[in-house]
Amino acid sequence: MRSWNDYLFPMSLVLVLLVGWEIAARAVGMSYILPAPTEVVLKLWELKEILILRHLPATISIILVGLSISIIFGVGLAIWMSQSKIAEKAFYPIMIASQTIPIIALAPIFVLWFGYSIWSKVVVTVLITFFPITVNTFDGLRSSSKELKELLLTLGAKKRDIFFKLYIPSALPHFFSGLKVAVTLSVIGAAIGEWLGAQAGLGYFSRRMMTQFDGAGVFAPILLLSLVGIVLFLFVVLIEKITLKWRKTG
Repeated sequence: MRSWNDYLFPMSLVLVLLVGWEIAARAVGMSYILPAPTEVVLKLWELKEILILRHLPATISIILVGLSISIIFGVGLAIWMSQSKIAEKAFYPIMIASQTIPIIALAPIFVLWFGYSIWSKVVVTVLITFFPITVNTFDGLRSSSKELKELLLTLGAKKRDIFFKLYIPSALPHFFSGLKVAVTLSVIGAAIGEWLGAQAGLGYFSRRMMTQFDGAGVFAPILLLSLVGIVLFLFVVLIEKITLKWRKTG
């Protein structure tokens, strides 16, 4: 009962917002600008085959490739910076500066460089997801207990033992926190890349519907993108619970 009570308020709030949206859309009567939620759901059902069979796989592939690259290189860079002050001073300011550049302004440049291939969208996704994964993992590696490190050294532990038995367990909760942020941002990055230049994908389809003044058609793939983001987030939460069974949640 406690778990249901935790979800009761947000679900009620979402329901109120949807009802308000439905009433406002019906009152305005301009579905090409503000479609009602029921119209969006019906349009999604109508377009389910083309969206799910063609455009959804294109978007999912961008998200998975971009996230994989961000995880591999982000974790690698975080480990390097935690072990080397020179690497930290060299790369940390660059990562901070990269977040001040609007990604949507760079996306057209990536289209010029890579064309309409998957890589122009992957680069956008990587730029958005790389930062939270790297910074959170780096902070987690630095948060390891100095007292435990000294104890392990006293007991004769080697650097490898300290890294895997102290640094990694300390960094894992931070890594998953960054990954939960990154998976939601990856959906945004893929959509931005497809919006500005693609031949398939949910973002591309939404943009195409906008040129046809089909409001419900614009929102239908956006709704599907939102569902993808929620599923990815819940998947990361599940993996986190399985991996961090040793952590006390209180």
